[in-house]
Amino acid sequence: MINVSEIMETIKMIDEEYLDVRTITMGISLLDCADADIDQSCAKIYEKITRVAKDLVKIGEDIEKEYGIPIINKRIAVTPIAMLLGVSGGDPVKYALTLERCAQSVGVNFIGGFSALVQKGFSAGDEALIQAIPQALAQTDHVCASVNVGSTKAGINMDAVRLLGEKVKEAAELTKDRDCIGAAKLVVFCNAPEDNPFMAGAFHGVGEADCVINVGVSGPGVVRAALAKAPKDMAMNELADLIKRTAFKITRMGQMVGTIASKRLNVPFGIVDLSLAPTPAIGDSVAYILEEMGLETCGAYGTTACLAMLNDAVKKGGVMASSNVGGLSGAFIPVSEDAGMIHAAQSGVLTLEKLEAMTAVCSVGLDMVVIPGDTSAEIISGIIADEAAIGMVNSKTTAVRAIPAIGKQVGDELSFGGLLGSGPVMRVNPASCSVMIKRGGRIPAPLQALKN
Repeated sequence: MINVSEIMETIKMIDEEYLDVRTITMGISLLDCADADIDQSCAKIYEKITRVAKDLVKIGEDIEKEYGIPIINKRIAVTPIAMLLGVSGGDPVKYALTLERCAQSVGVNFIGGFSALVQKGFSAGDEALIQAIPQALAQTDHVCASVNVGSTKAGINMDAVRLLGEKVKEAAELTKDRDCIGAAKLVVFCNAPEDNPFMAGAFHGVGEADCVINVGVSGPGVVRAALAKAPKDMAMNELADLIKRTAFKITRMGQMVGTIASKRLNVPFGIVDLSLAPTPAIGDSVAYILEEMGLETCGAYGTTACLAMLNDAVKKGGVMASSNVGGLSGAFIPVSEDAGMIHAAQSGVLTLEKLEAMTAVCSVGLDMVVIPGDTSAEIISGIIADEAAIGMVNSKTTAVRAIPAIGKQVGDELSFGGLLGSGPVMRVNPASCSVMIKRGGRIPAPLQALKN
């Protein structure tokens, strides 16, 4: 039975503690849109997406009004476009422009899937798509791109890592008049999940149903508020239990929204991603959660231990609340999207090296980090390789979303607006890794890959 105090608690979470459903994301398979003629393929894509997703935004807004639950983003994820490009050939940017038209037509915030999966090598269409990513992102506003360059089973494709360092830099250069937004829409993965509702890394995996609804919940502010009420001498294991109970409540809300959206759209319910995704709003911050645990500032010694406990407790609480947990599910640490992370980076306590250590225990990786505009492509590739290695060896998802701030140096700032926020330019170790990156080839899969 639901009592009045529980109802009031939920209302307070929404009104005062930034509880929301961060996204409902419709995953759409485009495998049946493949065609040897790229123009025919694009026509099929436009017809399918605009037909299947025509009511996505309206139904999301209806659920918001009926239940009083903010649904911040309505998004679409599609089959990795490199697979269709392998059939059609031609200019990959045509696909990006088609996706942009689809996003504008149905009114979604973002559409993800201008993607390639190259962890073990390039197949038809992969390299051409990666080469086209900077132009595709520069010519669109709603399209997001991702590339999976490694996995625990396959190792790391270092030829792709080298190429992506160049493309990140190029994407920033082509959009330098828009605060380098192109690089902010590009994620480089290791062990990419195929049911991720969060941008910029969302795509619809080939093992998924033809169409599904995935939900991404959030609630750093709710977790922080719960910890703020706890005594300062509460033991860490008791704090973990408190986080688990809070994550349970957050996930139940996401489960409810996903179930309702699934029924109204007549589309199967995929997963709830219970990641704690921060926003630039003061209070809606993963860094502030860590500080409530007893750190003076996020980035202090002890930060990685606190983040590890937070990530684990969120997962444990979430899996009790839903049998459909998937995606990334944990704590995000995007610097530009988290007010506490921004402050810690500006004060010099939070460095890229400390962030890298934190990525070993959290969801995703070096996310929305702004680096000096003169950072070389080889150093960006080195950053990507290090993150991929953490993911590969630990059998977890890691990623890099780095934004070279063209024309800016350490201490300057880029502002993206909206949920992407703004970020200080962080110092990058200038020591060269170019010889290693230019070797190419593949870092072999670790022993952990042999699980059969």
